[in-house]
Amino acid sequence: QVQLVESGGGLVQAGGSLRLSCAASGRTFSNYAMGWFRQAPGSKRDFVAAINKNGGSTYYADSVKGRFTISRDNAKNTVYLQMNSLKPEDTAVYYCAASATLTTIVNGLSNYWGQGTQVSVSS
Repeated sequence: QVQLVESGGGLVQAGGSLRLSCAASGRTFSNYAMGWFRQAPGSKRDFVAAINKNGGSTYYADSVKGRFTISRDNAKNTVYLQMNSLKPEDTAVYYCAASATLTTIVNGLSNYWGQGTQVSVSS
């Protein structure tokens, strides 16, 4: 019902910034909570950030609090992840996800996933 396509990844130096976008299609965007996960080579997919259906509530992993900001524009069917003060440990493939609630996003129970976009942070 929902197709998700991430964009905006790339290579940046430590301390730099990057903004990821996730464009959704195929279903009413505002029906879904949205989130971001990341997966480093050889590691499991970890939660990063989530936002509820109308954008009024957000939740972040401790590792990115104060540095990353999730937002959404329902008129554009797009969710964003603004990443500031990037660190080498932020290097991963970043995936967007859609699910019924912010809580199900946080717990990795999303029904829909994008294909991912690579973020590489050099030191």
